[in-house]
Amino acid sequence: QVQLAESGGGSVQAGGSLRLSCVVSGGTVSTHTVSWFRQAPGKEREWVAAVPWNNGNSYYSDSAKGRFTISRDNAKNEVYLHMNSLNPEDTAVYYCAADPSARTAMLPGEMNEYKYWGQGTQVTVSS
Repeated sequence: QVQLAESGGGSVQAGGSLRLSCVVSGGTVSTHTVSWFRQAPGKEREWVAAVPWNNGNSYYSDSAKGRFTISRDNAKNEVYLHMNSLNPEDTAVYYCAADPSARTAMLPGEMNEYKYWGQGTQVTVSS
């Protein structure tokens, strides 16, 4: 079975940075589209960024664009989300999700299409 495990969350002051990691076991990062989603208390879960398995592109939400960078290390079977210029609006539980389908690779923002999910890691940004 494919398993995802997030780490790297924590507390940071506004303007700071964090790097989240998603370790994939039972499957490979190179054959799965991997996305980061987040969910703040009382808010709907939203897509943040994605790296499709079948091309070299990266995709970002409007809020993440210019501040966050998603990357993957095929040798380590990990995907990262480097977050800069954090603000309190970024406070949320961040989830890693993966899917092997061509559809998800083409439409990475569709949350309901993802087959595998991690348990999440908390990110708290103070003002």
